Amino acid sequence: MPESRSLPAAAARLTGIHVSFDGRAALSDVDVTISSGTVTVITGPNGAGKSTLLEVLGGTRAAAAGARIVRGAVAFVPQRAAIPLGLPVSVKDVVSVGAWGRLGPWRRMDATARDLVERSMERLGIRSLERHPFTSLSGGQQQRALLAQGLARRADLLLLDEPTTGLDAESALRIRAVLREEAARGVAVVCVSHDPAVIGDAEQSIPLREGRVCVAD
Repeated sequence: MPESRSLPAAAARLTGIHVSFDGRAALSDVDVTISSGTVTVITGPNGAGKSTLLEVLGGTRAAAAGARIVRGAVAFVPQRAAIPLGLPVSVKDVVSVGAWGRLGPWRRMDATARDLVERSMERLGIRSLERHPFTSLSGGQQQRALLAQGLARRADLLLLDEPTTGLDAESALRIRAVLREEAARGVAVVCVSHDPAVIGDAEQSIPLREGRVCVAD
């Protein structure tokens, strides 16, 4: 009698997704299922629709047609933050934003949320930088702070746009390790990436070309 094993639950499912910009199709008839507890990488050449697909998954871009079903909370980690130089925002301030979604509007940070923020910074190796201005950090340190913000969200679906591109080796290795840890915890991790190491870590690959998912011959 064959062994019975349960399949991972679907954290997100897109069906028949179409997105257009100025009359040009960015995504066409895209079907995607993202499983909990896995790392999925979206690959393809520039202009293939990778970032658009990530935005649809995150709910920050509406599709012209198709259906989007997402289970649980979503955290979106951009490649860089739009924080003006000179704005007095500390690393801890940036990471704390991730906990706000769990608390709801006008709620003060409780002990649980503060501990989550501190542990998220610790995991990314930036606890010692918590009082530093975010804009004074290197690119790798900023990316780690943005990922720590995503961890503080305690999301079921973690989305990242080129999380290791242009980073130093230490930052890239730490980020990859944390993503694997999150998947092991049951989170559905989805990355847009050209990095062979990130692609090699993934259980699933979604190759895009000209706005369509490529199907192997």
